[in-house]
Amino acid sequence: MAENGSIIIPNIKQLHENDHTSTINIDYSNIRGKSILVSPSEDQYELLLKHLKERIQDGGSETIFDIGISGDGSEDGLKEDEYEASLATLQSLAATLEADCVLLRQTKVDHGLIGQYLVRRRLDRQDFLEIRVAVVGNVDAGKSTLLGVLTHGELDNGRGLARQKLFRHKHEAETGRTSSVGNDILGFDSVGNVVNKPEHGSLDWVKICEKSSKVITFIDLAGHERYLKTTVFGMTGHAPDFGMLMVGANAGIVGMTKEHLGLALALSVPVFVVVTKIDMCPPNILQENLKLLIRILKSPGCRKVPVTVKTPDDVVVSATNFVSERLCPIFQVSNVTGENLNLLKMFLNLLTARMTSHEDEPAEFQIDDTYSVPGVGTVVSGTTLKGVIKLNDILLLGPDPLGRFIPIAIKSIHRKRMPVREVRGGQTASFALKKIKRSQIRKGMVMVAQVLNPQACWEFEGEILVLHHPTTISSCYQAMVHCGSIRQTASIISMSQDCLRTGDKALVRFRFIKHPEYIKPGQRMVFREGRTKAVGNVIKLIPYSSTTIIQTCRTNKPNKISQNRQNSSSAIQLLDATETNSSFEGQTSKQENILQKSNKRQNKKGRGRRGGRSHNTINSIIQPLSEQNPPIKL
Repeated sequence: MAENGSIIIPNIKQLHENDHTSTINIDYSNIRGKSILVSPSEDQYELLLKHLKERIQDGGSETIFDIGISGDGSEDGLKEDEYEASLATLQSLAATLEADCVLLRQTKVDHGLIGQYLVRRRLDRQDFLEIRVAVVGNVDAGKSTLLGVLTHGELDNGRGLARQKLFRHKHEAETGRTSSVGNDILGFDSVGNVVNKPEHGSLDWVKICEKSSKVITFIDLAGHERYLKTTVFGMTGHAPDFGMLMVGANAGIVGMTKEHLGLALALSVPVFVVVTKIDMCPPNILQENLKLLIRILKSPGCRKVPVTVKTPDDVVVSATNFVSERLCPIFQVSNVTGENLNLLKMFLNLLTARMTSHEDEPAEFQIDDTYSVPGVGTVVSGTTLKGVIKLNDILLLGPDPLGRFIPIAIKSIHRKRMPVREVRGGQTASFALKKIKRSQIRKGMVMVAQVLNPQACWEFEGEILVLHHPTTISSCYQAMVHCGSIRQTASIISMSQDCLRTGDKALVRFRFIKHPEYIKPGQRMVFREGRTKAVGNVIKLIPYSSTTIIQTCRTNKPNKISQNRQNSSSAIQLLDATETNSSFEGQTSKQENILQKSNKRQNKKGRGRRGGRSHNTINSIIQPLSEQNPPIKL
């Protein structure tokens, strides 16, 4: 082994130097057999090492390796001594790559043994693999309670003890209902053990991240129908990798459960189901609700393959095949007795990231929240979509209400409250920005690299599918558009059809109402207003000009604009009258009457939010004329 070690170590250094070029045009056909790990030659060992390194990089610092399975996928198995030799080779490969090798499952077949092992790299203290899971479901399904049990390691008392540690607002603690987007983390080390250990009832996120190789970020969303807007923003703006649909065993699929399931399907987010409260539900009710759940998942609208998870082997099979989006594991847990919670934790430990980092592309970061921290200044949080963002980088922040992007420097970077020097694509982070006020930043803005030369747009074309609408949708219809972290009302300018009903698909041209946005073709969008829901993709962007802004203002506030036009035209007429000295008395008396009426309205109603401004414009235009030429008293 000493000779082999002296040969292998320089190869590892070479691999680290040539990360991008080492995986090009390599033929792995020589190492496909099941017995290749038993006694590989030096060349085969080097190929195995490159292959394992490539798989770990593709999986985001981890992969699942099979022993005893042939290259064609047949489970022939290995004899016991061959299995032990293969395992020793795999452990040697993992140790060379600074990774841990953990047994997931081992089964006996006709010709011997087969096994599956999790190979996870031991990451630096400031680096960890992050996976975001959106928690959705109807109100009172037990979402916050389950997260409290998972993250704090203490069972619930059946009266809402566990969820009290997660609520952010006073009214949430009083009513027991989540109304905001909450974030909670669950850390796993390189061996797969949970590292969450509360100190005095609270979690130290920095210690959890330092000990973890993988961190599961739970996005706790609201279940009540009143907070559907917040839930949609959490599903689109926070870019979850997976969705955890919660169903109460005693209530079944009621209320917003179908809404949230449809939203996850529309955004192509893989979903797994967790049925809670099985300790208090009669068995016959539980079976009826499970049958209904399976029927809905198999329906033409979902086309899922439901799998009930009862053993650790089921967990491994579900986790390895879950990325296909067709499979839908179903867990049955109890937050009071702790039944099957270990299976759920094992499944979360085996989840792999869906978003690739695209480290070689220019940086893009979408903002989903803003803060003003005393002593620090303006802080923005969001998700890095592409590229690498480092400390003191200068990015372009925008678009502002005029569609401009301004350069901004990054003062500090935090991931899960832990200071870091850089973030890569697919990771969430918080940035402290220099020389900018919080009021200048809003949700939906982006920070991009300067080489992208970003352009904001007022109008875009999208292909939408109407999921539900009570009547028909036609031109000039307005509704809320969710696209990434963008959340703004848009108006339909034109459509490929005269009108749209439930189930129709069309090419639609939208125009934003308030301000331009930075969007890209191919992004998923959700179009909703009340009970109206439509989903689709952005197809084409229409670059904006000054005329587009004027038209947008006209369509936005027609009454106010027309009123200002009338005021300005009357003012022009008055100016002409003073210059020509023709028919001045009648016009000034009319304007005085208008002034008296407007003053009376102001005295009655007070300064209105919009009316006061328009009256002030009248006063500012007409008052100097009345002072210069007082009306003639008859």
